[in-house]
Amino acid sequence: MANTSLFRSFLGALLPGAHARNEEGAPAYALNAEQSLAQFAATGCLNTTFYATDARQLEDVTTWAGRVSPEFVAKTALYCRERGHMKDMPAVLLALLSRRDPKLMDRVFDRVIDSPRMLRTFVQIVRSGATGRKSLGSAPKRCVRRWLEAQTDVTILSASVGNNPSLADVVRMVHPKPATPGREALYGYLLGRTASPDTLPALVRQFEAFKRGDNRDVPDVPFQMLTALSLDRQAWTAIARRASWQMTRMNLNTFARHGVFEDTAMVDVIADRLRDHSEISRARVFPYQLLAAFRSAGKGLPGAIRNALEDAMEHAIANVPAIDGQVYVCPDVSGSMQSPITGVRKGSTTAVRCVDVAALVSAAVLRRNPTAEVLPFEVDVVPVELSARDSVMTNAERLAAVGGGGTAVSAPLARLNARQAAGDLVIVVSDCESWADAASHGTATMREWQTFRARNPRARLVLIDLQPYRTTQAADRADILNVGGFSDQVFTVIAEFAAGRLRADHWVGQIDAVSI
Repeated sequence: MANTSLFRSFLGALLPGAHARNEEGAPAYALNAEQSLAQFAATGCLNTTFYATDARQLEDVTTWAGRVSPEFVAKTALYCRERGHMKDMPAVLLALLSRRDPKLMDRVFDRVIDSPRMLRTFVQIVRSGATGRKSLGSAPKRCVRRWLEAQTDVTILSASVGNNPSLADVVRMVHPKPATPGREALYGYLLGRTASPDTLPALVRQFEAFKRGDNRDVPDVPFQMLTALSLDRQAWTAIARRASWQMTRMNLNTFARHGVFEDTAMVDVIADRLRDHSEISRARVFPYQLLAAFRSAGKGLPGAIRNALEDAMEHAIANVPAIDGQVYVCPDVSGSMQSPITGVRKGSTTAVRCVDVAALVSAAVLRRNPTAEVLPFEVDVVPVELSARDSVMTNAERLAAVGGGGTAVSAPLARLNARQAAGDLVIVVSDCESWADAASHGTATMREWQTFRARNPRARLVLIDLQPYRTTQAADRADILNVGGFSDQVFTVIAEFAAGRLRADHWVGQIDAVSI
């Protein structure tokens, strides 16, 4: 018999060689520096994941950023903040850019650092020395001073919430020059200096009067500045009435404990806020945040609040496409998918797992595409009964409840091939760390996809990688799209790719298109 390693079948010979290894040591396809940085910018939270430590991820990002142009680093920072709504990653990239090209860092600083939290994160990262600096330096200091000068007194007071560093620490570092006596008094107040009450901004005077008990009207200061005080139900109700959308989502159980929902009018106020489409858009809500709120909702929450969270989910996934043709959605439910979606960080690890997000994406696609078929997999396909008529929350929880074990990304494709299935789009949602189907040439995923596409020549494959690793199971090409991330933008990307209006190197192309 002829040597089978030399004389493969024609189909096998078409497979590109897999010259990389994934985190499990199985064959995979490596991403280049731009692709890797683009993927990580959309997914990376710099926390420990199932396969990678936070330190390893930071090392990877530093390496990739050093291999691309400063312009691409700047554009990536803008993209992952303005479009991806990431928190730590934009600040890391800006800190790296401050060493490579301070002038370019100055140009994009105000767009990347668009909140007090982002400012503190940037200062913390720079001072840590992890990105090559051990102090802020003249250019970053100048940018921070400019940021402080552009803020209102109310924003500065709001920014005082938070530590490591606190805003007071930042003020000590950069020595801003106050333009008015009121701003000078405010900086002094934050630094713990005694100031004449008449020179302090009105909101500070109201807060101090409330603390002393001289005024029972709850001042409109950040929620965190009030929680250390002894507050009655009336005060908590006042806080809840003017809370932002995100603050409301994160404190539903707190409001319930303090009796806010004993007032039926407040139940209506909070429910209407949660389902308000404009508020959801303004808050830049990730669908998984709604799933987290729904899952963590305590038994003391009124049914109207739970219903409002489900309504909010329908708004949050409003851009899930209705796709022409037969769609297959394949969520990975293996053991590694049980890890937190944003990684592990002491004291702030999310309860939402990768499998929850995979299930959410699958349920959302099914909701808008009733003929779609969902094929959950681990080493093999796991049977689960779903209905397109059920809510996204219901189907997502049903999917997330199954699984465990090893990973074979090729399993759903193999199942479709075994039954000679016809189809137009296959969506895989995974961490892409396949090992149970390791192949001797290429990957099993590519092999099964070649077979599927030989039968369905116009079909397309989308692999959504929920965790920021270095490889993929299917190499980018005209019919294959690798997506990094879990924001609702993913749905639009899928629709564009399925319709043939998107290049396979979408993320790099999107970042290149960012205007500096």
